[in-house]
Amino acid sequence: MTRKTFLRALTAAPALVAVRALAAAPKIQVYKTPTCGCCAQWVKHLQANGFEVSVKEVPDTGEYRRQFGVPEKLLSCHTGVVEGYALEGHVPAAEIQRLLKERPKAKGLSVPGMPMGSPGMEGPVSQAYSVMLFDAEGHASVYKSYPGK
Repeated sequence: MTRKTFLRALTAAPALVAVRALAAAPKIQVYKTPTCGCCAQWVKHLQANGFEVSVKEVPDTGEYRRQFGVPEKLLSCHTGVVEGYALEGHVPAAEIQRLLKERPKAKGLSVPGMPMGSPGMEGPVSQAYSVMLFDAEGHASVYKSYPGK
């Protein structure tokens, strides 16, 4: 390899890495009702954190919760799916990224209810909340806790 060829390859490498990173953006399918504004804000949060998001507006998200195995005790206002994992409610992008990196044996993540301060529910008040990891049997454990402010 000549010096000139080596230098060309060296300068092209960052561009190739950037293209691969863009092509590898995880895709999230979100199911939400047309009237839910906080769901739209959560979608913006995901997009701002590198996810490719498709939204399907549906009259009722219950069908999708059941389809993806979300336990009744962990329900929220919208449901998503990424690489086979269910996402229920206002799950922070950082925890979705962690889930996809660690790939635990689980059905998905949930932020039950609609806690103020979670992604898409930002405002002057921030409640403490937990991101729950759940399995196919409906068992759940705390994946990450966020303090209130």
